[in-house]
Amino acid sequence: MAELFDSGRVIDLILLFILAECMLLAYLRRAELRLADLLPNILSGAALMLAVRCALVGARWEWVALSLLGALFAHLADLGLRLRRGAG
Repeated sequence: MAELFDSGRVIDLILLFILAECMLLAYLRRAELRLADLLPNILSGAALMLAVRCALVGARWEWVALSLLGALFAHLADLGLRLRRGAG
């Protein structure tokens, strides 16, 4: 189990689950669960997982920072969409 965390493979598994979730949501395509509306939120979580993976495997700090920056931009996009929907 320690090897799963030391190698960062645990994050790879989580990212696969996120991908499977996206595929399932795209397949269901329900009106109230549009994938395009959820995508910024999903991308934000995936970018945070990448940052954790980078930290677990001892990647350079720039990769951690880049992943966190990606999470920030995706989060801001999600907030913008939610505010626009709430104002409309």
